[in-house]
Amino acid sequence: MESAEERIQERLRNYLKRDGIGIRKAVLKLFLSDSSFTTEDIFTHLEKEGFNVSYRGVSAMVGLMNTRLGILSIDVSGDHNVYSLKNDHKMIVKSVLENY
Repeated sequence: MESAEERIQERLRNYLKRDGIGIRKAVLKLFLSDSSFTTEDIFTHLEKEGFNVSYRGVSAMVGLMNTRLGILSIDVSGDHNVYSLKNDHKMIVKSVLENY
């Protein structure tokens, strides 16, 4: 039986396998910077990195990362959702990205 950490690693690897242009990896790296981000922050970062993305596309991607991977924390108390990487998943994400 695999551990919770192994399941998360496997989900991350499968998620990144379907990342043809590197956008998912870029977002995960952004979350590793130890900050919280709104969809607008992520959208702006990706545009600066040269990705051709829409705001709605970024919103959908981050929402799916939250529900499918289970590695994000979301604060919905303000006007905008604020996403951050859960502290107990940072080393797992870092390890997967370093070896991917």
